[in-house]
Amino acid sequence: MTERVASLRPTAVNCVLAEVRQLQAEGRSLVSLMRGQPDTPTPPHIVEAVQRALREGHTGYPDNQGEPILRQAVAEKLQRDNGLTYDPAREILITNGATCGLCTALGALIQPGDDVLLPDPIYDAYASPVALWGGRPVFVPAMIRDGRFVMERAALEAVHTTNARVLLLNTPWNPTGTVLTVAELASTMEFAAARNLFVISDEIYENLVYDGRRHIPPAAVSDQARLRTLVVNSLSKTYAMTGWRVGYCAGPAELIQTMLLVLQQFSRGPATFVQHAAAHALRSSQECVQRMAAEYQGRRDLVLQRLSGIPGIVPLVPEGGLFVMVDIRGLGVPSDEARRFLLREAGVVVIHGAAYGPGGEGTLRVSFAAGGNVLEQGLDRLRHGLERLAENSSRKAGV
Repeated sequence: MTERVASLRPTAVNCVLAEVRQLQAEGRSLVSLMRGQPDTPTPPHIVEAVQRALREGHTGYPDNQGEPILRQAVAEKLQRDNGLTYDPAREILITNGATCGLCTALGALIQPGDDVLLPDPIYDAYASPVALWGGRPVFVPAMIRDGRFVMERAALEAVHTTNARVLLLNTPWNPTGTVLTVAELASTMEFAAARNLFVISDEIYENLVYDGRRHIPPAAVSDQARLRTLVVNSLSKTYAMTGWRVGYCAGPAELIQTMLLVLQQFSRGPATFVQHAAAHALRSSQECVQRMAAEYQGRRDLVLQRLSGIPGIVPLVPEGGLFVMVDIRGLGVPSDEARRFLLREAGVVVIHGAAYGPGGEGTLRVSFAAGGNVLEQGLDRLRHGLERLAENSSRKAGV
């Protein structure tokens, strides 16, 4: 094993899944509130579109940059929804999901020894591709203020290094649920400009925003911000197409062409018929997206309601995404210890906040991607387990 590969780590979800499978093999009944996979089916009109594409013979090798019909549809979507103009011939690249886009972008942007700034806590699968390309993840501590995670300009300045080349943002922000405001984005992009950093913006949860909020891409802050930003997105969350593996990147032409050169070394891109269906998804009525967002806001509200009133427990209200971060700092229990207790004693699967960096310590990530009986049973078990943890904490404190 090479030194570079030795630095890679499995994701938190995969680590916890190993524990889950072991307990299930022992006959334990478990309910998972862990993953960010929508349980709603892919809308029928998209399924019909892929069937139609197959019948029409779209089964050969795709254009390696992406089928022209999909690149054009992405350009139309970015203009329609985000007010961003990109040339589909030169500034858009189709990838096998957002993860592929992120890894390809890092391959084009960093060299061995370069630093990549990442918010802390952050989706843990970012660090390994940084290391794979020889970079070093540098974490920017966030804090909980007024019930939401925030990352301040001062924190960015404090950790910045002379080797820093890239700032990776995620809005809506997994796992915290924060949707970055225009003011927050403007401050962050001013920092990036002052330090000559390129910004990779992961926006896969952009349509899952709540309470009337609106997703703002960092590239939309200003013309200068657009020139130093790569938009990374996919259809996975927006259209419940996680298994279709189709995503896209939009950015300056020179970067996109470099990314295409990297991509050519390991991928031809998503299947041609999938790309034709994806174009149909982006161009057809978006009513299904609006219904899905409303469904998830209802689930979010159910989680908040069911976890309220437990001593030492504060569920933070997510502004977007598929997760509620539950603040358990009042219990005085490490987050991984709490997760293991809930798994083994309450039979419910969640992720410990510390899995996403030191800034997540003292929290648990609870998914509401699954609804119905799964969510109801999971919340029953989770509340019962948290109440037991709270009682144990009170006894230890002598209350």
